[in-house]
Parts: sequence; structure tokens; C-alpha cells
Amino acid sequence: MKIEKITENKIRIILKQEDFKDKSIDMQKLLLTTPESQSLFLEILNKAKEEVNFDTDGHKLLIEAFFQNDDIIIFTITKYIEPNNIQKSKQKKYLTTKRKNQTLNKSCSIYQFNSFEDFCEFCDYINKNSNINLRNLFKTSILYTYNNTYYLVIDGINTTHKSLDLFHSSLLEFSIFLTYTINFNFKLKEHGRVIIKNNAINTGIKYFSRYNPKIK
Repeated sequence: MKIEKITENKIRIILKQEDFKDKSIDMQKLLLTTPESQSLFLEILNKAKEEVNFDTDGHKLLIEAFFQNDDIIIFTITKYIEPNNIQKSKQKKYLTTKRKNQTLNKSCSIYQFNSFEDFCEFCDYINKNSNINLRNLFKTSILYTYNNTYYLVIDGINTTHKSLDLFHSSLLEFSIFLTYTINFNFKLKEHGRVIIKNNAINTGIKYFSRYNPKIK
């Protein structure tokens, strides 16, 4: 494990597969919101406090993850500072993971769902939201399952589409945005199982939405 202090409010943590050899958690499942992953994050934050004086007590945190390859994951952790220096209690340490809400600038992206039900809930939400038009928003969407987790791979994204920001924000309500890498995409193709091969989102809307399903 390597901890680098970027600014007073931001650090970078590089974790390798070997760092997990004594842990009862799979590196691929580290992004899931489980007691094990939360406990490990708190352990990492305590280590960051000791090594680089990065104190997170009383702060909300923005955590961004990037798989460099199958054996290395990089976290960037940023402390959110409340305006006007609002005093926060330091009696209890808490960890809040915020997903980065940014405009997509790439044609491919991957979203991680904790369960198939979460994917269905997303499809139901999209179907209810009349402000999101899926037409010509992307070319393909495929749903995989890998290590008991579900991954939605979206390709051919129209980065100038008027519904893109709202679509991306809606996805973040139900999933985790993963930095797209060719290696991880290949890993899904080789070792994952395809759940919905073509038009995964529209198929999900058609068969799993509870709200008068309609294809957009």
C-alpha cells in the first residue's frame, strides 16, 4: 500500500493485490458497500492519518476509484470542507462515499451494480423519467455478472446528447461509475457471464419496469 498526500484535503492510495492476502475481502469487491469494505476503508484512513497527517474526522469524503489493471486499484480521497467553516463534531468518525458527478467525455463507460435488483430499479426509474430520452444516446449496452456483481457496459456514447448528464446522474443513484479500462472490459468478456446481450437498458425497461414499460 502506498499513500501519497496531494493537497491538505486530498490523498492518493495505491493498493495492490498482495495487500489483500491477509484480508477476507476480494479486491474486485472493494467498491461494494459492505461491512468488510467499510471496515477496510476506515483502517486505510487511520493509516493515512498516521503516515501523512490526513485527518478525516467529521468530514464527508469523495472517493474515486480507478483499476489500473487486474492487480492494482488507485483511490483518490478528497475531504469535503463545509462552507463558512461550520463546526463538525469529532466524537464519531463516519465514512460517506460520494460518487463523482461529472460530464462523460468518453464514448465507453462501465457502471457497477451491487445486485440485479438495483439494475431493475434503475431501468424502472429511467422509464418513469420523461426528461431522459435514450434515443441515439448510445449504441450498445450490455449487462454482465462477474464475482456476484453486475456490470453495465455502455459503448458508443453520444457525448453531445442533451440527456447525457441527466442519464449519468441517474445511473449514479443506483450504481458506481468505474473508470473505463480495456483490460477490465476484456476481463468481463472472458470471465464474466452475459445477462443481457443487446440493448440491456431497453430490455430491462421492457421486462422489469413496473411503470407501464415503454421504449424510448
